[in-house]
Amino acid sequence: MRAVIQRVLEASVTVDGERVSEQGPGLLVLLGVGKGDTEADVAWMAEKLATLRIFEDAAGKMNLSLEDTSRQLIIVSQFTLYGDARKGRRPSFIDAMEPTAAKALYERLVDTLRARGLTVGTGVFAADMKVALVNDGPVTIQVESPGAAPTGR
Repeated sequence: MRAVIQRVLEASVTVDGERVSEQGPGLLVLLGVGKGDTEADVAWMAEKLATLRIFEDAAGKMNLSLEDTSRQLIIVSQFTLYGDARKGRRPSFIDAMEPTAAKALYERLVDTLRARGLTVGTGVFAADMKVALVNDGPVTIQVESPGAAPTGR
């Protein structure tokens, strides 16, 4: 699994003109599911997202996580994180997991984070989404689970 994690002051997702998720301060996560990702990758990513210390404490240091604060997150599926554009002019997405299995792991990640007590918004899997955000910092971090498929095998 690959994620682009953005610390935000606010974020929203709109599909077909309807707002499906919105939040105040927290994280917006763009998530790609790759071939070979498993429940172990879901567990790793859930732990990382819940405990990544990228929010400032009283001293202005990035020492707080989502679990330490009352912030929220929105997770948006984005298979294009597995795009490989090293050859030619059109990216290849052969390392992205097929949609049915990817959706199951995406939903499992959302459920795992909710079970931890976090407020989690989502996009609509495989929909044409409009994602809006106000990046805070800006703070943007990329992470990959240990089992993530390398791009361009």
